[in-house]
Amino acid sequence: MRANRTMWMAALVVGAMVGRADGADTANEGSVRRLVVSIPDRKLAVVEDNHVVEVYAVAVGAPNSPSPTGTFTIVNRVANPTYYHPGKVIAPGPQNPIGTRWIGLNQKGYGIHGTDEPSSIGYAKSHGCIRLRNADVERLFERVRPGDVVELHAEQTPELHQLFTSTY
Repeated sequence: MRANRTMWMAALVVGAMVGRADGADTANEGSVRRLVVSIPDRKLAVVEDNHVVEVYAVAVGAPNSPSPTGTFTIVNRVANPTYYHPGKVIAPGPQNPIGTRWIGLNQKGYGIHGTDEPSSIGYAKSHGCIRLRNADVERLFERVRPGDVVELHAEQTPELHQLFTSTY
């Protein structure tokens, strides 16, 4: 991770964690779910029980602040997050750069979130996170849970091509 990455995206979010008070989560229990992101295609596929159930267009990291690659897990979900950046705090609302939802990954400072710039979707414009339109991230937010796997791929493979062109 680049040193300036921490400075750019010290986007720790504050808000109510979504789920039961005891930490258990009963929604979509028993289903094996993973999110697969093709960075070059700028797409995110939701795969449940080895079937693609939804595909979203996304923005990915800009060349000077690329998205990480590898396998991660979702560690938290925050509705209407507050954005924190050194010297700046932006409350939930239309000017919040992380939009209406934050889905945090187990790599600190990285996540899947909404945006206040929907025109960035489909481009390499983020500070490394995966951005979706707010309506899309709100739908995704309801489907995913902590512990779900997130794969970020830097190269398109035949398997990824098939995943993103399959009918769902």
